[in-house]
Amino acid sequence: MTKHLILAALAALSVGQPAFAQDAPANPSVAVQHRDLDLRTEAGTRTLDRRIWRAVVEVCGKAPDYDIEGKNDVRQCRRDTRLTASARAEQVIASASRDQSIRITALGK
Repeated sequence: MTKHLILAALAALSVGQPAFAQDAPANPSVAVQHRDLDLRTEAGTRTLDRRIWRAVVEVCGKAPDYDIEGKNDVRQCRRDTRLTASARAEQVIASASRDQSIRITALGK
């Protein structure tokens, strides 16, 4: 009987509690590969730009429709992160260096 009470108490304590809650990293990042692109062409730079945008969306995440403040934070994160990533991409394009990836890190998230 005592075993059943202990098990019931443990079960009641664990209901609604996260097992191992983990916070998302403060500034998530993604590496954007571009070795397969010819950055000397317009098609190559457009493809790189699309990859950067997908990475920006990934690292900044999204907010539910009902969270106006969260949506504004995501928009600002995307704007700031894209500006920083685009500046890095311009450097890579200018040097036409194919052996370096571009690291996209969320800013302000």
